[in-house]
Amino acid sequence: MMKILAISDLHGEIHPGLNDYLQDNKVDLIVICGDITHFGPSELAQDLLNEICAYKIPVVAVPGNCDPQDINSCLQNCQAINVHGKKVDIQNMGICGLGGSNPTPFNTPIEFGELEIYEELDKLMLGMKEEKVKILITHAPPYQTQVDKLSSGDHVGSKSIREIIQKYKPDLNICGHVHESQAIDKLEDTVIVNPGQLTEGYACLITIEEENEEHPIHCEIINLD
Repeated sequence: MMKILAISDLHGEIHPGLNDYLQDNKVDLIVICGDITHFGPSELAQDLLNEICAYKIPVVAVPGNCDPQDINSCLQNCQAINVHGKKVDIQNMGICGLGGSNPTPFNTPIEFGELEIYEELDKLMLGMKEEKVKILITHAPPYQTQVDKLSSGDHVGSKSIREIIQKYKPDLNICGHVHESQAIDKLEDTVIVNPGQLTEGYACLITIEEENEEHPIHCEIINLD
């Protein structure tokens, strides 16, 4: 059994409740789904991630659309594992990731066209075919789900991420980006989680039980306040 704490959208600060939670609870992996900073600086991302890594729990992360374009060089030099455009194996699970987002009206620093998102994720997921448990980490959520809705009801997620999930059927997609769309959803057989905004004190505890074939993934949105 593995316990994953998923967080997203730090926007330059670590909610104090996260420190309390990590001191009081056993977690095997921390997943950070982007917007580590609020438009920089990149060095802040390195400092924040190293602070979280001080708990001696493995941390994997991707940048968000509101992080600066040069953030990847800083992420490479911190203690967290940057999985943007990469695949790693952790405790018999294959994990790959893609940061940034599909285009927004705000011309934020890290945005990709849908074709670029599709082609990058297609390559990554091909490398995950043999993994028993497949986890896809993205900043942007898949289109037309419970995790990509604005307060207006409009869906703003990535159509390519949705297509990739439907094509490769990963066990789990952890995302962020849309603050008001904190939710747990399913897209066919894939569990999708948007833990919500860490600055508001939200996270998601994900428990993976490989031996439980019927319901191997359990998710619980938690309030760190």
